Amino acid sequence: MAEHNDLGKLGEELAVEFLQKNGYEILETNWTFQKAEIDIIAKKENILAIVEVKTRSSLDFGLPQDFVKPKKIQLLVKAVNEYVISNNLDIEVRFDIIAVHKEGKSFAIEHLIDAFYHF
Repeated sequence: MAEHNDLGKLGEELAVEFLQKNGYEILETNWTFQKAEIDIIAKKENILAIVEVKTRSSLDFGLPQDFVKPKKIQLLVKAVNEYVISNNLDIEVRFDIIAVHKEGKSFAIEHLIDAFYHF
């Protein structure tokens, strides 16, 4: 497996731990529908958090959250609609980004709540 894949997997594992520590229940990881993959589907109170995890080894090329493009957002919205319908959920949906980047020997985690809106 390529090093960037390992880094992405590590970032997702760190994001899951971070969410659990902050009171979220993890419902799914790497849930796919058609061409879309949702990194983490988590629930806290009556909110379904759709979490896109972006991991970078450095910030030299921009912030991790800058790499979530409109096409990706459209795919996420389609996938979320399918997830909510197929699980018969009546719940508020929120789109979050967890940005993970390397800082020395450890990682910094930033949770951007309501990071983008579907359109």
